[in-house]
Amino acid sequence: MRKLMVTTFLSLDGVMQGPGGPDEDRDGGFEHGGWSVPHFDQHLMQVMTALVDRGDALLLGRKTYDIFAASWPLAEADDPIGAKLNSMPKYVASRMLDRVAWQNSTLLTGDVAAAVAELKQGEGGEIQVHGSGDLIQTLVEHDLVDEFHLLVFPVLIGSGKRLFAEGTIPAGLRLVDSTTSSSGVIVATYQRAGKVEYGAMGPETGNW
Repeated sequence: MRKLMVTTFLSLDGVMQGPGGPDEDRDGGFEHGGWSVPHFDQHLMQVMTALVDRGDALLLGRKTYDIFAASWPLAEADDPIGAKLNSMPKYVASRMLDRVAWQNSTLLTGDVAAAVAELKQGEGGEIQVHGSGDLIQTLVEHDLVDEFHLLVFPVLIGSGKRLFAEGTIPAGLRLVDSTTSSSGVIVATYQRAGKVEYGAMGPETGNW
């Protein structure tokens, strides 16, 4: 089975909306777009380059697809991230689009969760999701994510779309890697680790 990995930029209070620019996503009157940009350094660029390079396919929601399709084809030929994104297969989950023009793109129609589950059963390597907040909510709700690659930025936004919103299925996670950039961004990779485990804490339990 192919692994599905979600990569998300998060504020410390869990907001994932509009990290890359003022007009990236103004849904709900969001006015904090571009909050991740001042914290990007060489370490984060290396992290993202290595991450994208290991992917075998992209899975994107409509809004992120529109942003990527308008930007990445303009990348220089020697841009390693641009070259990889432009060449790799791309699957777009949308009920509004009737065609996708970015090279090697395929439109997923109908039941998105079922289509993604079928895609995971096929041949190939890692499927990566970048951005695509609404799509991620569907993937999380249907327990289709195998790995979360989270970049947590040292900012508080206060409002906006969050990665783990209503509908999240309780699940255990295992930290498999973590680093910190010079600008204070925590890069952490979590894999699924079964169900949530519970316990009790206090002097009377011996867990204190």
